[in-house]
Amino acid sequence: MTAEAGALDPGLRRDDGYGRPESAQSGPAFSSQPQSHPPEYILPMDIQIRATSDSDRLAITDLLNAAFGPDGAEIAALVSDLLDDPSARPLLSLAATRDACVIGYILFTHTQIAGSEPSLASAILAPLAVHPDHQGRGIGGRLIEAGLKRLKDAGVDLVFVLGHPGYYPRYGFDPAGERGFEAPHPIPGEHAAAWMVRTLRPGVIGTVSGQVVCADTLNDPRHWSE
Repeated sequence: MTAEAGALDPGLRRDDGYGRPESAQSGPAFSSQPQSHPPEYILPMDIQIRATSDSDRLAITDLLNAAFGPDGAEIAALVSDLLDDPSARPLLSLAATRDACVIGYILFTHTQIAGSEPSLASAILAPLAVHPDHQGRGIGGRLIEAGLKRLKDAGVDLVFVLGHPGYYPRYGFDPAGERGFEAPHPIPGEHAAAWMVRTLRPGVIGTVSGQVVCADTLNDPRHWSE
């Protein structure tokens, strides 16, 4: 869902989320970013990446409607439901802003691996969105990088995504099915490469496998089909 091709931070409870505000400088069903920009693009200095709050909800909805077009209302409703879903926590919700306007957004929510040890922490990326006026500038990639850094610092071991197989491998994602991880719902064979995983801790891949269990809100077959 992209519209641009452990331990928690001090003071945060496990149900509160993973992250704190941070500067940006420091498949297809889930994604709205064009896939053409180079990953080494440097963001303008006035673009910041920060954790979101309830006061950002309207701006996030407006962004998702702009980024996803006809599917925007459905994606916005999904995000709103995920933010209110206890089974999606801990979660990480980040916005890219410029001049106090939300121009990019990324959400990571809690997942589990069926049959795995409770100590194994994992999450799923959905959605990623960048406003059409700002696409092709590397904002989506920097949102991914900022999110992965915070998740790693929080003790998360694995991050999953259903997205463009020509885009997410730039950020360390590999085919998840080949590594023993089944999606919450079947992925058609021709789109198997869109189901990917990124390891944040060495030695995890190969020691655990099974079906990924996502938040109740996301556990709907219609979110897993083209």
